[in-house]
Parts: sequence; C-alpha cells; structure tokens
Amino acid sequence: MSDAIPTTMAAVHLRGFGGTDQLEYVTDVPVPTPAPDQVLIRVAAAGVNNTDINTRTGWYARDVTGSSADAAGGSQSGDEGWAGALEFPRIQGADACGRIVAVGANVDPSRVGERVIVTTMQTAYSTEPLTTTVFGSEYDGAFAQYAVAHSDETYAVDCDWTDVELASIPCAYSTAENMLHRIELGAERVLITGASGGVGHAAVQLAKRRGATVIATAGADKADAVLGLGADEVIGRDVDPVERFGESSFDAIVDVVAGSFFGSVTRLLRNGGRYVTAGAIAGPIVELDVRDLYLKDLSLHGSTYQPPEVIANLVGYIERGEIRPLIAATYPLERIVDAQDAFVAKHHVGKIVLTIPD
Repeated sequence: MSDAIPTTMAAVHLRGFGGTDQLEYVTDVPVPTPAPDQVLIRVAAAGVNNTDINTRTGWYARDVTGSSADAAGGSQSGDEGWAGALEFPRIQGADACGRIVAVGANVDPSRVGERVIVTTMQTAYSTEPLTTTVFGSEYDGAFAQYAVAHSDETYAVDCDWTDVELASIPCAYSTAENMLHRIELGAERVLITGASGGVGHAAVQLAKRRGATVIATAGADKADAVLGLGADEVIGRDVDPVERFGESSFDAIVDVVAGSFFGSVTRLLRNGGRYVTAGAIAGPIVELDVRDLYLKDLSLHGSTYQPPEVIANLVGYIERGEIRPLIAATYPLERIVDAQDAFVAKHHVGKIVLTIPD
C-alpha cells in the first residue's frame, strides 16, 4: 500500500446485538489490506439502511416474529445475521461511495483513483445457487474511512453526482431494481408499498423508468414528495387498497412491508399477477389464502440474490441521467446514533447518508 495510506482509521464498531448503545465510534482501527482480488477504498460517504438496523437488533433471527421496530437484540439464537451468526466487532455499512487507493496483487493497478460504488448483495462464490455475501454484514463495510471489497464487486461511475448521492444507490436502488428485474416489470399497473423509504422511493423511480403506472403507499405528510418522484397516485397507509381499487386491479405488487398488508395481496393481483418482496418491516409472519394463489395463477417472488447485471444496469441509468436519488439528510460518521434514530423515526422521504471524515 502507498505511504499516503495511514495504518489506523476512524470507524464505527458494532459490539453486539441490541440498541444504539452497541455502536462505538473509534479512531484506532487498523486500515485493512486488500487481498489479491480486492481493492482498498477510501470511503467518502455511506448510506443508512434498514439492514443496518435489522442486523444490529438481531431481527433476522428466526425466533423474532414481530415488525422490524420490535426487535431489540433479545435473540441469541445464532442466526441473527443474513447468513447466520455474526462476528463482533463488526463494521457495518451496506452502502459505500469512495475512491480506490490501493489494489491487490491480481487487480489492474490502473483502477487506483477510480470513484466507485460497492455492490451490497455480493456473490458468495459458492457452489450453492443464489448465495449472497452482504457487504457490512458477513464482512466489514462502509462505516469507516477505509474498506476493502472484491474488485468485481466495485463499479466505477462517471457522473456529476456528489459522493452523498452515489452512496445512496448500492443497497436501496439495487434492491428495488432487483425486484423489478425479478418480475420483469414493464408498462403495467404496479402497487409499491413503503414508497417514502429508501427502497420504496427507488422503486417508484425505477418503475416509472420502465413505463409502469405506479400507485404508491406512504404517509399523508409524504404524499407530495412521492408524487414528485413520479408516482401516479399515492394512498395513505391506513387506506384499504381492496376497497380503494377493487379486486384484481394490479399486474404486480412490489412490497417491503408485509405484515397485515399481505392478506390483501392475492385479492389485489390480476390473474397471472406477480408479487415480489425484499422486506417485511411490518412483520414477517403473514396470512395467505392459497386458493387465490392457485386459482388466479399468481407468482410470489422473494428477492435477495442479485445477478451482476442489476448493479451494472444501475450504473448505466446514473451515467445516462435516467434516475436521481432524493437525499433526506446527512450526518457525519461520528453521529451515527443520531442518523439511525432519525431513520427509525421515519419522518423523512428518501435516503439518510453518513459523511466520512478525511
């Protein structure tokens, strides 16, 4: 590594499962050294996401059955992470924008200097199909001044966006694009839940890019902002969509909420309709009328693993000016607790992003 790269750095350590008291801002963490196929990135900005909070609280554990707001680190079942048990301390941060400052032995040195984003849902390089390694979960992520990632999982982006804007893309936008990619959404009528959040607001923009007619759910105080993102209509979270639109009124549903809403899914979809989910903030345990599922020939899709074209397509959308994120707020890294508190309060529309100190 170059002499200009320090030996220690500032970072936020997650010490264990629980509340924000488990987050510790430290300034003496060793700067990682890239392995032969990795690059070292000087992180400039890092987005805040549901997965950061869900991992911290242990919500992914099988014995947690409530909403993402209900978990508080009570589970100690050993499966609290995306891929099972986590090692502590862990540097979280699923979103990264920064510049490559050093490369491993197998990486072209010309990559040094590139401004890049890092794939969140990374290929696990396993013989098992559809396996994923999550940046900032299975290994250290972007809540630090430096981070390493596989060279194939870092994408150079040529655009006039700020680092903060680019840092809002990897997790939320790839999650949304992957859902639309999975159900092959076209110029159809789609219902998007949680449309004021990171994934939801991305899904609205990306669905409109595909020519869809978008009906979105969001709080009444956020409706104008979601309409500004391109939604054709916004309904409140307290509105019964079956009463509002009638049965069999949507070609597709893009959902990050689940919970009690899921009971309406099979009624809302037309024959041959598709449902896709990448979240369950209102609760993972749901009711399903299997008769609608088979009588209407519906398809239900989970969406986590991302083929490489998903992030590559996003880079193309960015460079061609086809999308633009909405930034709700920024906080310096040392104020990560304030940032996560604001995220959980959900008074914002768009993305909350951390800026990383020089």
